[in-house]
Amino acid sequence: MHYKEIEQLVMDIMPEKCGVEKVETEGVNVSIYVKNINAFYENDQLIKKLAGALRKKVSVRVAQPYLEDMERAKKFILNTVPEGAGISSILFSSPFSEVHIEALKPGLVIGKKGVILKEIITKTKWSPVVLRTPTMKSSTIHGIRKSIILDSNDRKKFLINVGKKICQPAPETGWIRAVMLGAFREIGRSCLLLQTQNSKVLLDCGINPVTTDPPKAYPSLNMLGFPLEELDAVILSHAHLDHSGFIPYLYAYGYNGPVYMTPPTRDLIALLQIDYISLIKKSFGTDAPYTKKDIQKELRSVIPVEYGEVVDITPEIKMTFYNAGHILGSAMIHLHIGEGAHNMVYTGDMKYGYTKLFNPANTNFPRVESIFMESTYGKRSDIMPNRVEMENRLLSLIKQTIEKKGSVLIPVFAVGRSQEIMLVLEEYYRRNPDFNIPVYIDGMVLEASAIHTAYPEYLKEHLQRRILSNNSPFESPMIKVAKGSEKKDIVEGDPCIILAPSGMLNGGPSVEYLKLMAPEEKNSLIFIGYQSALSLGNKIQRGLKEIPLSGEDGRTDVLQIKMRVETVEGFSGHSDRHQLLSFLKNLKPTPERIFTMHGDWNKTEELARAAGNMLNKEARAPLNLEAIRLR
Repeated sequence: MHYKEIEQLVMDIMPEKCGVEKVETEGVNVSIYVKNINAFYENDQLIKKLAGALRKKVSVRVAQPYLEDMERAKKFILNTVPEGAGISSILFSSPFSEVHIEALKPGLVIGKKGVILKEIITKTKWSPVVLRTPTMKSSTIHGIRKSIILDSNDRKKFLINVGKKICQPAPETGWIRAVMLGAFREIGRSCLLLQTQNSKVLLDCGINPVTTDPPKAYPSLNMLGFPLEELDAVILSHAHLDHSGFIPYLYAYGYNGPVYMTPPTRDLIALLQIDYISLIKKSFGTDAPYTKKDIQKELRSVIPVEYGEVVDITPEIKMTFYNAGHILGSAMIHLHIGEGAHNMVYTGDMKYGYTKLFNPANTNFPRVESIFMESTYGKRSDIMPNRVEMENRLLSLIKQTIEKKGSVLIPVFAVGRSQEIMLVLEEYYRRNPDFNIPVYIDGMVLEASAIHTAYPEYLKEHLQRRILSNNSPFESPMIKVAKGSEKKDIVEGDPCIILAPSGMLNGGPSVEYLKLMAPEEKNSLIFIGYQSALSLGNKIQRGLKEIPLSGEDGRTDVLQIKMRVETVEGFSGHSDRHQLLSFLKNLKPTPERIFTMHGDWNKTEELARAAGNMLNKEARAPLNLEAIRLR
């Protein structure tokens, strides 16, 4: 629908006494600015009528000239919202006629059936946006929320421009193809181009975290066949760098369009990408292919979308996110192309099984003709052991090490596995108070955990309840924050557990702790996550006992691995072979074509064969640089 038609429809539906000043397509939303908001609320069916007619998310706001003075509005909000809500900030965004209210208990700000929100907008004329204050201090969240306000004018122009491009008459869809640009028959640098004669959409754009060698480190964007400026949209499944780490490069070299992701993913990419810039310098002695300014431009271009929200991303493509169960905010991407021409699902990384953090991946979609699915553990032998047994084994190994007066190093990804292991240890501590061994985490893990507390609705229900009642497991007394200068003191001090990124020992705090702990037999190194074939973690896991290290004087030293090395499986955020096939078996509807990705060469092939035989459908493992016609 053309944006001019949208404007006319709104004028036809809205009562004259509302005084419609303007109608703007802001990204995926339609915003209606009025003089008299009270007249709009006299008819509670109006919003449903508008949404039904426009088939878009609709916001009705008061035009700027009629907004209450900010100080008086702030005073009214503080007097109206119950004290127990724990308001931490009130910020105004004039271009959007919004007031952002950050509170520890958002439910008290909203009120029963939204009664307090309605009172705020009708009395102050500002549209309230309620945000949850993380229970742990987060500089990442604070910075992002502050920049959203500061960049309001530029963001308004950007969203209107995006909205006008989307709100055009839907063209006729002819051919549809997928081009494999990364993570096909490999893990790392995930990237897929979905293209029609009218639309160009990129799904994920990651880096290979274990190398900076250009042919293997980054997606093959040189094979796009068109300049980056012609991309219509980028969609991100989740925040891990092998999926998100190359997106700022797009903004550095010409792309200026939207990138769609869930709200938690936006916060997490800011944390991980900024860390990547310093990590790549320390680990590989080279600069990242982009700067912090490019990350900031990316963040200004984010359009957050919740699970289950259907949005137009081009005139012919609708997108919906569904829970992937992998990490906070991780999403499977459903694309409806044309007027029913084709429906595809891109799983990203997913977990169709038990975790302490998330519900299993969604299996119900409106329509699916083709699916691109991860196959990290797609080999016949990739069967995860019993989770309860593995938790007991992990705790047993920790206790054995502590009895020897040693400490335990667990390399983790800052987002996902670190929180999962924290929950395992915290639960054991609650049941066994005598187990008072300190668990040290670094700043990255702390920041990631704080972001989890800002989005409890994305977690399992019992975790939601704990966080909302100010009993967050991530703030257990046993959890201590390690400062950078304290590493040596921690290792030489009393027995402890250290959770440190990176999870594959490719750099970061985990390698610094390894250097300090490896020479002591009393210490233990426990792997709980996937170790890429090229990673240092994989080499140690396979028995490497001597590691060459470059000293500060330029000479090469050798690190002796004398500490105990163990692997405890079962904590992965990826589905194992049984879970992958079970996901496909329970997928509704059954897809006609299955394409495997994000797995080592033989694993993608084995899973494709098994999936094809099980469902009696076409299934294959494409190669990087292949182009497949979907229609």
